[in-house]
Amino acid sequence: MRIKSQTDFFSGALFCAFGIAFAWGATTYNVGTGARMGPGYFPLIVGVLIALMGALITLRSMTVETDDGEPIGRIAWKPLLFIIGANLMFGVLLGGLPSIGLPSMGLIVAIYALTFIASLAGENFGFKSVFVLATILAIGSYLAFVVALKLQFQVWPTFIAG
Repeated sequence: MRIKSQTDFFSGALFCAFGIAFAWGATTYNVGTGARMGPGYFPLIVGVLIALMGALITLRSMTVETDDGEPIGRIAWKPLLFIIGANLMFGVLLGGLPSIGLPSMGLIVAIYALTFIASLAGENFGFKSVFVLATILAIGSYLAFVVALKLQFQVWPTFIAG
């Protein structure tokens, strides 16, 4: 068999790999049964479904003819680095880094940083639109996680909240 779509082949292979890893990781928890589901049941099912979807995409890449073979292009480093960096910064700001003396900056500051850093990954950056988006995300996250779900974590920086 010949690969007829490189893009589909490699994306399907990645789906398979991540699905299998996710399902395998879920087995470290109690899976339970369909009637009495444990904490690992849902992640196991999701991992298996992702792996199956990847297998179907990979199979499709070898059976459906494409015009040019859909070669994989260059890696977009700028978006990749900004998106990963935004998520890392979110985690650091949300929890702080006690090892270097950085206190927790809380949910609101972390969401603003996440939004502004991630928006740098795109072609167009508009401060006003990103600020509006960050504000909506911060308010929505506060209402969803703190007010509705009553999760207990730092909302404001430690030097403001006490």
